[in-house]
Amino acid sequence: MSETSARLLALLSLLQARRDWPGALLADRLEVSARTVRRDVDRLRDLGYPVRATKGPDGGYRLDAGADLPPLLFDDDQAIAVAVALQTATSTVTGIEEGALRALATVRQVMPARLRQRVDALQVTTVDRYADRRTTVDSEQLIAIGTAVRAREVLRFDYASPGAPADEWLPPRKVEPHHLVTWGGRWYLIGWDLDRNDWRTFRVDRMTPKTPTGPRFSPRELPAPDVATYISSRFRGTDQNPCRGEAILQAKASDIAQWAGRGAFVEEVTPTSCRLVLSAWSWTGLAATFGMFECDLELVGPPELKDAAAQLAARYQEAVS
Repeated sequence: MSETSARLLALLSLLQARRDWPGALLADRLEVSARTVRRDVDRLRDLGYPVRATKGPDGGYRLDAGADLPPLLFDDDQAIAVAVALQTATSTVTGIEEGALRALATVRQVMPARLRQRVDALQVTTVDRYADRRTTVDSEQLIAIGTAVRAREVLRFDYASPGAPADEWLPPRKVEPHHLVTWGGRWYLIGWDLDRNDWRTFRVDRMTPKTPTGPRFSPRELPAPDVATYISSRFRGTDQNPCRGEAILQAKASDIAQWAGRGAFVEEVTPTSCRLVLSAWSWTGLAATFGMFECDLELVGPPELKDAAAQLAARYQEAVS
């Protein structure tokens, strides 16, 4: 590689790594004069890179976004991260499958042999532990919601309530969108519901955004230290099911957690016992779920769970006798 070409790649790498670069610092990093930096910047512009000169005491340069996407320069870790991300990109978003595959082929083609071998060793097959619960969302729909989150604009959308008749008309929801998150194979929007004056969590696959968006808003503080804490506490132990119960199991918490399923809450009581909170659509189903663990247990409650367990025990006793 010629000295000039190598220097241009080094300059491009520096411009991608930081927003603003003083001209003198770039010259120092590249070990050239300020005049050479100016010539190299002009060469990058001729290649389609939108490098803008910045004003200031020292003057400098910034790599801006352009009308077209110019070639990008990745370091080794970035290239591997992009390749792995592209392999798993289609698991929850529809409409990007072909683009993701073409992008992966493009990235792999220009990789050095040493990186290509590492990427080929990381052939990823996405298998969701809760595959029956995983849903896909349309990429345009996801972008529309994400744009409203970023712009801090009120989002209006139709919401398909699971309990409502298909032909029932419901007014659009009006929400201050706060964050898009994924949980258990599904996309959710966290937002402040303006009609209900409270925080709500919406499944994105049930949302149909409406245009235009509403006015801008000042973001509120979540009732939790961060988004991860909020969403985990929102679903922990309830999973949006009407029947919730608790039991003490004579088994290690780590063993029970492997099989408890999405939405379960497992807490260690002693090294050989744990507290398990589950939910289900019926008390009988919940009692049966607690009974599937091969260990002794104590049903803590509520009374409906204990009654359902007694009925289930009598039914099984009659079945075997």
